[in-house]
Amino acid sequence: MRWLLLALLILPAMEIGVFIWIGGIIGPWWVVGLILLTGVVGVTIAKKQGIDTWNRAQQSMSYGQVPAHEIVDGICIFVGAVFLFSPGFITDAVGFTLVLPYTRGPFKLMLQRFFRDRMNKGNIIYRKW
Repeated sequence: MRWLLLALLILPAMEIGVFIWIGGIIGPWWVVGLILLTGVVGVTIAKKQGIDTWNRAQQSMSYGQVPAHEIVDGICIFVGAVFLFSPGFITDAVGFTLVLPYTRGPFKLMLQRFFRDRMNKGNIIYRKW
């Protein structure tokens, strides 16, 4: 919880600094245009990736398999879309990294490791129904 509070304080300050820096280089209206462009493009990519992941999950379930990889993909895509929806160049970079399938791989591995460690420690209990 401390990390989240710290991020919510530091990230907006960093974004404002980047806005001012880039605005001084290319102009404020170009910054606004870039923010709108990255938001629209990012959310469009996130929507397509989300639909593809949903279809893969349904296909896995139709074969009687648990869609574990698709769930992790969905989490990454959702978090990436939230980052892309918020204005800022730093959040856009993180959002695009989580939404694009080629760059999402390392984050998926970290997330899977996180859940596996929590399950091994007993913080998350897995039950079969």
